[in-house]
Amino acid sequence: MRGTTALPDSPCTASRRGEPPVHRLEMRLPDDVPFAAGSFDTIGPMSRAAFPHRHTFYEIVHVTHGTGTHVVDLDRWELRPPQLGLILPGQLHHWEDVHGLDGSVVLFTPEFLLDHPGDHELLRRIGERPWLRLDPAAHARTGRLIAELREEYGHGDPGFATVLRSLLHVLLVRTARLRGPDRPAAPAAAPPGRAAAVAEEFARLLARTGRDGGADLPRSVRDCARRIGVTPGYLAEAVRAALGRTPAGLLREARTQEAQRLLARTELTVRQIAARTGFDDPAYFCRFFRRETGMSPGDFRKHHDHRAASIEAGPART
Repeated sequence: MRGTTALPDSPCTASRRGEPPVHRLEMRLPDDVPFAAGSFDTIGPMSRAAFPHRHTFYEIVHVTHGTGTHVVDLDRWELRPPQLGLILPGQLHHWEDVHGLDGSVVLFTPEFLLDHPGDHELLRRIGERPWLRLDPAAHARTGRLIAELREEYGHGDPGFATVLRSLLHVLLVRTARLRGPDRPAAPAAAPPGRAAAVAEEFARLLARTGRDGGADLPRSVRDCARRIGVTPGYLAEAVRAALGRTPAGLLREARTQEAQRLLARTELTVRQIAARTGFDDPAYFCRFFRRETGMSPGDFRKHHDHRAASIEAGPART
């Protein structure tokens, strides 16, 4: 499953020195369903981790009690339950000064969505506004759905994987509705199957860097096309039809976001970050970063200095 899962008690380690640790979804057996649901207590201590780390999987949190702050990349969300949050694969997140945290956690890998491939797009849309305050009605509906997911997962009756995927699909559709009228319009027409598959593989390629750990971002659209096995022109047509964006624009955005994460949360040098985001020349990386953000890498790091010490330098902060 592309390195997104691990057996129980596998260590949460950094792929390279100085980078945040990568957490893979623990499964009891190698061929288990890549899904888990439970409370913060039953899911385990990583569900409350106070140090920045990445996931190889999606995480949905339904917070019913607690105080403190949830930090995802550069955003900080004060806990005011009831709330619903989404952490995407590859994002950096941790909990800060949290007390009395309670609720439910749903974990699943990208591969788990095989019955509902359109859920990838729903998750992308939800990820644009990933932390929602729930009114009483939405809180009750969400609670009932997640309770069903937890029950189905806990019993493991015949056909439970299909039921889990169906219930998860309903949860994602209803969560996307909570985003309100600012949702981006869907493409005018769905792209054909081959083009849709190419666009989906492109999106996975950009997300795979932080998700799997150790992989650097592609250096160009041509590099992306080569890895996927299509021409740059076909890639551009497929991505524009499926996502309404150009691959060049999405690649620039992915490189900028990853650079921001590493500058804010790690001790990596600017040269190291340049290499991990697909730049041979650190000076060119600095020009690129300033053009995209309006700040130099050094100024950005000073403004967002919440770096985590290397996992190899000692225990993470608690």
